[in-house]
Amino acid sequence: MREKIIKDILNSKGDFISGEEISKKLWTSRTSIWNHLEKMKEEGYNIEFVNRKRYRLIEDPKDLLTYQSISHKLGTKVMGSKIVHFETIDSTNDYAKKVALQELEGTVIISEEQTKGKGRIGRQWHSKSKEGIWMSIILKPKIVPQKSPFITLIAGASISKALNNLGIETTIKWPNDIIINNKKIAGILTELSAEIDRINYIILGIGINVKTMEFSQEISEIATSLYKEGHKISRVDIVRNILEEFERLYIKYINEGSKEETLNICRNYSAIIGKDVYLIKDEEKELIRCLDINQEGNLVVQTKDGIIKEIMSGEVSIRGVKGYV
Repeated sequence: MREKIIKDILNSKGDFISGEEISKKLWTSRTSIWNHLEKMKEEGYNIEFVNRKRYRLIEDPKDLLTYQSISHKLGTKVMGSKIVHFETIDSTNDYAKKVALQELEGTVIISEEQTKGKGRIGRQWHSKSKEGIWMSIILKPKIVPQKSPFITLIAGASISKALNNLGIETTIKWPNDIIINNKKIAGILTELSAEIDRINYIILGIGINVKTMEFSQEISEIATSLYKEGHKISRVDIVRNILEEFERLYIKYINEGSKEETLNICRNYSAIIGKDVYLIKDEEKELIRCLDINQEGNLVVQTKDGIIKEIMSGEVSIRGVKGYV
């Protein structure tokens, strides 16, 4: 019932609609319609009431990460065709792994809060309520497992491109961090379930700091948020843009084997190509210069001795000589 009411109001494009008209259409009482609309207003829908008889949506909801809000005007066919929204959850990635085999590709798990959000190498990802975008996408690509690491690059390119579409200048710290002003704004965690020759599913976890203004002491020098950097952008617009950019690049890769656009974005928006950084593996740290990202998505670097080598995603961590990158 609620979903149908929301759909009608969103499709009304700001025009007044009659409560009686909705009640007849849904075969329910006007009192029931009124109660649903009151709850929707409490949830954040900006609804104007006229004499308890006519209603209109004053503006599209910009901060409600529900299926109805995100799917309205969403230009995708697969990504976001189903969105499961939580107020709080331990980890969207963990939940996605539990339901991945039963859900269709493109299903999005999104939560206002994560109590056990995680980044790479088991690190905790701070995910406060309504301060960011914490979501996971279920993918079931028909490719061999060896080709799956490139999907992390597609995700990075999609997030950076989506934010740049919205007027936010970002760069990518290969392969899975998005940077603004030398600080981390977003991270990607990709988890794979596969057999020798086929993929069962991939869980693509995305965390974006949107409204956070205060960070813990341990990360305050390396983390930031969109609001902290002066970008007060709608969370709904960000999610829609990411899903649209990701679907386009993902389909090109899965169906056509095309990597060029993703690689061009990763190169053009790179935070590290042409810079000296540290490669960190276990307790060892090596100073190198980043030269390029090759056709396989690997990082091409040069050591102090002039040796050129490739670094695969997941082999090492990267830290800047000065600052985060």
